[in-house]
Amino acid sequence: MHELYADPEVRDAVVARWGPDVAPAGSVDRAAVARHAFAAPEERAWLERLLWPRVGARVAAWRATESSRIPPPRALVVETPLLFEAGLEVLYDATLVVIADERIRARRAAARGHAEVEERNARQLSQEEKAARADHVVRNDRDLTALERELAHVLEKLS
Repeated sequence: MHELYADPEVRDAVVARWGPDVAPAGSVDRAAVARHAFAAPEERAWLERLLWPRVGARVAAWRATESSRIPPPRALVVETPLLFEAGLEVLYDATLVVIADERIRARRAAARGHAEVEERNARQLSQEEKAARADHVVRNDRDLTALERELAHVLEKLS
């Protein structure tokens, strides 16, 4: 989704909405966009209306291209933020949710420099709700090797 901000149409729309400070030197500053988008529910809703249809279109086009390869890939995997919130789960044959202890999630988000973590979490479905909606659930409370093992197990099920 981050690449969508390089699209001149998206860039121009966020600049028209929030001013030139969101795209200094012509490149969208995602942190500046986040400050505006999370300032009020209507601002976030506007950004979602701008981006989500583009996300869906990009995923559909990518799937069509990749699925036409000979031989076709064993699986196609797409990370889609706010998958269920955006109603984009219909684009996929199966859904997988990766969940973790809330303290671990907060620590990881802080390590990545995410601001407005609580505001972002408030917009998302709970992990429990996502797990209930997903076809597959993987826990990510341990190390990378354990996560890779869990994901490989899901891939085996899907093959």
